[in-house]
Amino acid sequence: MASGTATRRKRAAEQARAAAPRQRPGSFRTVDRRLWVAGAFAVAVALAVAVALVNALGGTSDPRTGATLPDATESIAVVAGVSQNGLALGRPDAAVTLVEFVDMQCPFCREFEVEALPTLVADHVRTGALRIEVRGLEFTGPDSGRGLRALLAAAGQNRLFELKALLFANQGPENSGWLSQDLVEAAARSVPGLDVARLADEMGSGAIAERIGEHAAEAERRGVDSTPTIFVGKTGGELRRVELTAPSDLAAIERAIAAAAPA
Repeated sequence: MASGTATRRKRAAEQARAAAPRQRPGSFRTVDRRLWVAGAFAVAVALAVAVALVNALGGTSDPRTGATLPDATESIAVVAGVSQNGLALGRPDAAVTLVEFVDMQCPFCREFEVEALPTLVADHVRTGALRIEVRGLEFTGPDSGRGLRALLAAAGQNRLFELKALLFANQGPENSGWLSQDLVEAAARSVPGLDVARLADEMGSGAIAERIGEHAAEAERRGVDSTPTIFVGKTGGELRRVELTAPSDLAAIERAIAAAAPA
């Protein structure tokens, strides 16, 4: 009797999973914005306090020593030599600005990074026509927050885009623990000119927590509920959301760039 009951329960669970709604095609990663926006400030502050406490207790080794990542030079070559200023890549007087909302654990964001970004940088950023800015979100889980704090700390040293490239090059399954502090620091050690000890220290700062809250609030204002989400427009003017058929929909992005460029 007990065995029959267990079998019926198992069959019911399988039927429930089969009937569960699937993610809408083209939405990439949808979320309930009421949940993550309302908690963004509190979560960011709590994480900052936790990291600061660990550092104060001496619970981590010296981040300046240890392993680096293989093939790092190839990963960061896409942005090599391009000027950076905090969250932005490219000339500040570029005619067109592209804003990317990104979650470091999102596989669709990695697809954009690997398949679309290199062409955008080569054809538009390096020519001085386009400026790319990053807004970080933490939709997926706690490791998304660690990756976001690392990016924002790297932005303080104008190395955000190299670190982003390396973390995406080493992306693992969502919430599997791949985006560890050890990986963050190994990636940071692989970026020339990046002060790893400073980055590790600033990841837990109040300034980083505040910036995370600002990005969450901006996402709420713009109606962002998926990643990657791309906005394009004339620099200093209104940015419009680009409707992508896939994360690597380069054609749609290039049409938006052409539409925003001066005649």
